[in-house]
Amino acid sequence: MLRVRADLIDRLVNEAGEVAIARARVEGELRSLKGNLLELTNSVIRLRSQVREIEIQAESQIQSRTSHVKAGEADFDPLEFDRFTRFQELTRSLAEGVNDVSTVQQSLLRNIDDADAALLAQARLSRDVQQQLFSIRTVPFGSLSERLYRIMRQTAKELDKRANLEIRGTQVELDRSVLEKLVGPLEHLLRNALDHGIESREERLKRGKPETGEITVTVRQQGNEIAIEIADDGAGLDFDRIREKAQALGLITSDAQPTEAQLTESIFAPGFSTAAKVTQISGRGVGTDVVRSDIAALGGRVDVATTRGRGTTFLLYLPLTLAIAQTVLVRAGGRLWALPAPMVQQVQQIKDKALINLYLTREVVWQDRKYPFFYLPRLLGNAGHNPETLRYNSILLLKSGQSIAAVHVDEMVGNQEVVVKNIGPQLARVSGIAGATVLGTGEVVLIINPVQLAQRTDAEAQAPMVVKTMQAARAAAASAAASGPPLVMIVDDSLTVRKITSRLLTREGFEVITAKDGLDALQMLAERIPDAILLDIEMPRMDGFEFAKTMKGDTRVAHIPIIMITSRTAEKHRNRAQELGVEVYLGKPYQEEELLRHLREMLVLHAA
Repeated sequence: MLRVRADLIDRLVNEAGEVAIARARVEGELRSLKGNLLELTNSVIRLRSQVREIEIQAESQIQSRTSHVKAGEADFDPLEFDRFTRFQELTRSLAEGVNDVSTVQQSLLRNIDDADAALLAQARLSRDVQQQLFSIRTVPFGSLSERLYRIMRQTAKELDKRANLEIRGTQVELDRSVLEKLVGPLEHLLRNALDHGIESREERLKRGKPETGEITVTVRQQGNEIAIEIADDGAGLDFDRIREKAQALGLITSDAQPTEAQLTESIFAPGFSTAAKVTQISGRGVGTDVVRSDIAALGGRVDVATTRGRGTTFLLYLPLTLAIAQTVLVRAGGRLWALPAPMVQQVQQIKDKALINLYLTREVVWQDRKYPFFYLPRLLGNAGHNPETLRYNSILLLKSGQSIAAVHVDEMVGNQEVVVKNIGPQLARVSGIAGATVLGTGEVVLIINPVQLAQRTDAEAQAPMVVKTMQAARAAAASAAASGPPLVMIVDDSLTVRKITSRLLTREGFEVITAKDGLDALQMLAERIPDAILLDIEMPRMDGFEFAKTMKGDTRVAHIPIIMITSRTAEKHRNRAQELGVEVYLGKPYQEEELLRHLREMLVLHAA
């Protein structure tokens, strides 16, 4: 046996988490590098075809020269003339250069695949080390058994009641820090079960129950969570007494008719107690509200189920460890947010018309349950950010404890295992914040509970504002677009042109999206409608003329102005573009001021 300090293990676990964050950053850089190499592949393919075209042109010139050579020069090979010799040398050198670049590019792709495999092996090893460190930190739930039995004996003796305590699943292991913070809530729930739940001996005999009550604590692992069930066979919750106390505290009005679920929720209000007199066991006004806040501080949740005369069951759900959490990353209000994965019941992708209806009805119906509907930035207090209606919109159906909610987010980023960081005492008690994490990019992301945020009173008040905003946005798309920067689509097969033009427009305050060719641009038009399009002619799969013809034939996007930027400056190309409805035709290279002037003029005319 070896004694190791607990804080040393905690520090090692934290360092293992930092390794995971660093690995995520390397993975992100590797994905970016792979994307750039794929762009390089497309550029090499395009360059090779252009070099081949130059070679064909050179050969045709030589053949033409051969047919027109003078009789006195018949003894000379055309390649012996300087004008052809140098041209041939340049084309051959260019072809060799392209092949060299292609070889280097293929080698880099192989190196990236090897690095990817090595990183995968390192991730597997890192995860094994992390899991073994967690196993060092975990202790069986049975280590609390003696303490819980003692609490039961003392409380039963003071109350003159009889009850058996059965603990199941004692071999299930929990994080040591979770187990330490769980002692207080468990003790309080056991005292409550004896005091409020289990009836007196005479009353149990009168109801035909055994004189000795039964309290069961069941511990089991469910996925990435630990579920602890505390059940008794007592009288169940006294809803009449709860209603009286709730009305006395002002939680409900005297003429209200609350449901059993609402009354059950009220027992978690601060200062709530149905005890007839104050004792050391219960009734001190510090009760189930502290249990819920302690469990929430651990990243868990509490459920309650009761049957009148049959008993009450408290279900505690806790994370397996406080160091690692499975989350769903979403983007809303221009920022990333993380939601605990066990909370997400379903993710729905709905069309824009259905989204408007959801904002009008303010609820989502799924499996015969009605989920109150909210826009996530509104829950976070961002009243200035309006929802965007895309072709498909992400709706998350969430459940936390007995509460449910449906949340609309701007973008679903995906699932990610994150290292949970300490958020400090300032944010620990803030409603709706479950923790924080650091992504591989170095960005700090808060782990939030939207269901808790949805229970605030101001969330309901803001819902009509969202409906009004979306109706206005749908009725007047121009005014909605004017509230943000103009969106410009750049369609060009050249990566260099896309990057340079994107930087120029971004610097001038435009929002930019890019497409590699006509087909790519048509797919993007199905998702987002830009205010203007910068278009090249020569592109693979679908050229600029074909794209302009297809786009102008679609009434939904035919109004979008097109600025064609190309090296084809012949009159026939200009005439063809004019026939297709292209507003401005610019030749390469173009002046930046000229492009910006034309673009601004087109946007003004389009808005008018």
